[in-house]
Amino acid sequence: MTTDSTNPLLDFSGLPRFDAITFAHVTPAITQLISDASAVVSALEAPSDKVTWENFVIPLENVTERLGRAWGIVNHLNNVVDTPELRAAYNENQPRVTEFWTALSQNEALYAKYKAIAASAACAGLSDARKKILGNALRDFRLGGAELPADKKERFAQIQEQHAAVSTRFSENVLDATNDYKLIVATEAELAGLPEDVKLAARAAAEADGKAGYQFTLHFPSYFPILQFADQRALRETIYRASATKASEMGIVFSQLENWDNTGNISTLLTLRNEEAKLLDYNNFAEVSLVPKMAQSPEHVIAFLEDLARRARPYAEQDLAELRAFARDELGIDKLEAWDLTYASEKLRERRYAFSAQEVKEYFPEPKVIAGLFRLVQSLFSVTIKADAAPVWHPDVRFYRIERDSQLVGQFYLDLYARSGKSGGAWMDDARGRRLDTGGVVQTPVAYLTCNFTPPAMQGGQLQPSLFTHDEVTTLFHEFGHGLHHMLTQVDEIGVSGIAGVEWDAVELPSQFMENFCWEWDVLQHLTAHVKTTEPLPRALYDKMMAAKNFQSGMQTLRQVEFSLVDMHLHYDYDPASSIPVQQLINDVREKFSVMMPPAFNRFQHSFGHIFAGGYAAGYYSYKWAEVLSADAYAAFEEAVAAGGGQLSEDTGKRFQQEILAVGGSRPALESFKAFRGREPNIDALLRHSGMKS
Repeated sequence: MTTDSTNPLLDFSGLPRFDAITFAHVTPAITQLISDASAVVSALEAPSDKVTWENFVIPLENVTERLGRAWGIVNHLNNVVDTPELRAAYNENQPRVTEFWTALSQNEALYAKYKAIAASAACAGLSDARKKILGNALRDFRLGGAELPADKKERFAQIQEQHAAVSTRFSENVLDATNDYKLIVATEAELAGLPEDVKLAARAAAEADGKAGYQFTLHFPSYFPILQFADQRALRETIYRASATKASEMGIVFSQLENWDNTGNISTLLTLRNEEAKLLDYNNFAEVSLVPKMAQSPEHVIAFLEDLARRARPYAEQDLAELRAFARDELGIDKLEAWDLTYASEKLRERRYAFSAQEVKEYFPEPKVIAGLFRLVQSLFSVTIKADAAPVWHPDVRFYRIERDSQLVGQFYLDLYARSGKSGGAWMDDARGRRLDTGGVVQTPVAYLTCNFTPPAMQGGQLQPSLFTHDEVTTLFHEFGHGLHHMLTQVDEIGVSGIAGVEWDAVELPSQFMENFCWEWDVLQHLTAHVKTTEPLPRALYDKMMAAKNFQSGMQTLRQVEFSLVDMHLHYDYDPASSIPVQQLINDVREKFSVMMPPAFNRFQHSFGHIFAGGYAAGYYSYKWAEVLSADAYAAFEEAVAAGGGQLSEDTGKRFQQEILAVGGSRPALESFKAFRGREPNIDALLRHSGMKS
């Protein structure tokens, strides 16, 4: 087993050595780790008189965890500091890593030994966590093609390698198209309506590129304020069109020699997934996707989504009718277009509730938000969060530790700002999972928490703090919820500690649960400080925010249902070999469920990374599914308030930690929910929180 610390990717003695890792380390490290893992696998394949957890599962976990951790670092760097050299190294090694994992999942000798453990008398004495790992492993061998004949195994492996490569290309196309686009606005007059901090950032971006005027990109903090605040309609249309067509055949590409059109990649991915399902003797990929999830079948998911759409539609129709009337009567927009929606909605919100998103934003400077988030987590879960030190991949990244009773519980990196070379969106990923090693030492979990917020800007020669919108605060809480799920686990088996082994349609429960606290008065008092006066959020403004909390919730719900149904139907009853284009299926879903059709040029699917480059294929419904769980779970805190226990009830927080966060994937998610709530979930809390009564 290699312990070559001269290659930082082969050093597992502590935290990743981000200050030392370069693209040149990738291939030697991955080559060595695959060689090590293959040697252990070969030894474990050999016949043995007695197969036990200690002589079989633990050695396999040890060697595969090393490969997984090292490749996880490479994957993370590829997402946050993309360079041509790193991308080349990543793409060179991805097929080799995929080939290893695919071969492992098809290994009949290993599969037989897992089955032998399951059939042994000793199985009854295994912990619940180990029994869960065993069941998951047997399921994953079947889904990995272990029971296929040799010729089909070969084709299955080819599919996995091709799928990984095409998914990566999909993601790279989105990133490259995003980074390529630059919109220069010559004068400040053309930016009427935009907040000052947005204009400052745009001017700084132009200056950094050696250009005059104001520069905007397709990174969310740059383009979205134009849609929300810009009075010039043509400017809104320009940026909307660029965003809605990126990485498509209609996308605007300034580097004319490049081809970032994802049309073919979408077709290829759907074809490969459909073929994989047929090889495994399923009717469609949606059935494959749902095997390890809570939902029982694609029909079950579709019925859930359509029922939610039915409940939301009257509210969505009312939302749109009010918006159209307001746009016509107050803004002079006779025909509301897609690039008018966000702008008109913001103006209507300002008129109806007498406040603006920008006004609220000034109460959320980054340092206060971070301090308030940490205070909440410390109060809820009886932990302490402290600044910590570790090598990082970018100067903006910070590192923290979580302790309980002065003992280390977990650590996390916080990478908040958008920048070139960083994938868009927000996510949590695990850098290291919790486990108890054979020497009795606990390996504590480490998480990456990544967002794409506006970085601090210089004003008057001084660096100003980044100001977060309330939506961005909610996003931060969401990702931190994922992080808590990973870091506050008390399970010592790495296969089911933290988020490992949690059903995909339940994994959003803690993240969406945490979002609710962003609306609590007691929490916001410690989360806000006006950027100029340092005063906390006034009660009058809070009351207006609460009145507007469910503003257009009907339209927002239908939008998520639309995305979820598109995803499910693409993987359920769409034939990628047919002459029907993907766009037609999307249009059909929209005709049935949307209240306002996007323009014909809209190609949102070409940058829909969740399902084409992430883990959400036939699983995007998980957001709404888990929102039922999270809203119902949060209702326990609301009930504590009603009973006089306070919103930050330590008892309720302790139970949530014990029954949801601590157990990770060591038992079915439904069992964990019932242990916390004392019953099965229902949709009532979600409808109430969304202002849509059943």
